[in-house]
Amino acid sequence: MRFEIVGQNVSITEGMRTKIENKLSFLDKYLLIDEDTIARVVVKVHPTTQKIEVTIPSKVGILRAEVEHEDLYAAIDLAIDKLEDQIRRQKTRLSRKHKDKLAMAFIEEDIETLNKKDIPVKTKTIKAEVMDLDEAILRMEMLGHSFFIYTDNESETVSVVYRREKGGYGLIETE
Repeated sequence: MRFEIVGQNVSITEGMRTKIENKLSFLDKYLLIDEDTIARVVVKVHPTTQKIEVTIPSKVGILRAEVEHEDLYAAIDLAIDKLEDQIRRQKTRLSRKHKDKLAMAFIEEDIETLNKKDIPVKTKTIKAEVMDLDEAILRMEMLGHSFFIYTDNESETVSVVYRREKGGYGLIETE
């Protein structure tokens, strides 16, 4: 992760920069943040407090924390705690198992449609974005879909990753 640290009403010292970079580099262990991500940190000094705003674009959305405290270093720690909590919630959302209820609702709807002898065909056009397999699996899980179409960045071909009924994932590659 790269850093863009800006001070408003304060000049950023080397000690402040080192503390912020060390704390934020701890977030690299999460899959949602890659090494090309630019973390933007704004430090503002008010008459009685100091405010820190951290914005990090991730694969699933923008992570943002804004903390105001009397001590800058305490504000940095609180901002990191908020960011870790946001990442934890995103990962938990991925692992929830509410998919069975949703699948049953779709099956019931399909049965009703088939009983009417009316088979609708929904057409959808997508652009297969370039990404690696891990990112495709992450996006598929975030969307709650059972498959995801993407362009593999290594082979530069359109590929489909899917969730297998017996667990795990499958990959279909095109020629």
